Amino acid sequence: MKQKSNRRLSAFTLVEVVILILVIAVLALVYLPNMASRPRHGSLRINCVNNLRQIGTAYRLWAADNGDLFPDQQTVKKGGWADLLTNANQGAICWTNYMIMSNELGLSTKLLICTSDERTAAASFTKKFDNNNVSYFVGVSANDEQPQSIAGGDRNLGPGAVPAADYGYSPKTGKGNDVAIPINSSKGPVSWSLKMHSVGNTIGAGNILLGDGSSQMANTAAFNQTWLPNADATTNWPAGHAPATPSIRLVFP
Repeated sequence: MKQKSNRRLSAFTLVEVVILILVIAVLALVYLPNMASRPRHGSLRINCVNNLRQIGTAYRLWAADNGDLFPDQQTVKKGGWADLLTNANQGAICWTNYMIMSNELGLSTKLLICTSDERTAAASFTKKFDNNNVSYFVGVSANDEQPQSIAGGDRNLGPGAVPAADYGYSPKTGKGNDVAIPINSSKGPVSWSLKMHSVGNTIGAGNILLGDGSSQMANTAAFNQTWLPNADATTNWPAGHAPATPSIRLVFP
């Protein structure tokens, strides 16, 4: 004969249920925003990497029809803008590089805007398209025969070892900048500013486009220690503007 148990199954009281709900709500408020933001920042950066990769494809398509040269190496007469770059301080016309490749870019101005940037895409390449509709700098003299040459990258790159709060070499006015960056980082390091993909990353982060058309994610340390030393120094400097140390020429929008 089975004996009856004197134990009673306990149930949550109303007060305990209310307390449990409050605890879960507090935990959700604390952790869910952080969890939601992480994949979003990651997806935005991947989107920009894909943009650069498609820009790299546009470079190669354009070069295939224009003497195996990128737009910054081909003469104006033949459709490029190399003649204009014989003068210094050509940042104001950085957008020209992308205008030239508009067909190869599929007439899509959206490819030129990083989703993490505060700038917006132009309606088209023919209506008020300028530096304010571009998120990526141009590495003058990069080409597909130099796979490690830096053909482009996120505009939030600036001078010094400490990331700046603004966009570094890329002025807010859209007037652009034309700079020489030593390929030996000890001669003058650069860093990604605390914009775009640097959210939550105090050392700075960005993306670069290489001469072979590939795009890479690179934090500040990797850019200075890996990519800059392996980049081929620019040789076609404007008269009187050749830097004292081997450097690359980057034109910022």
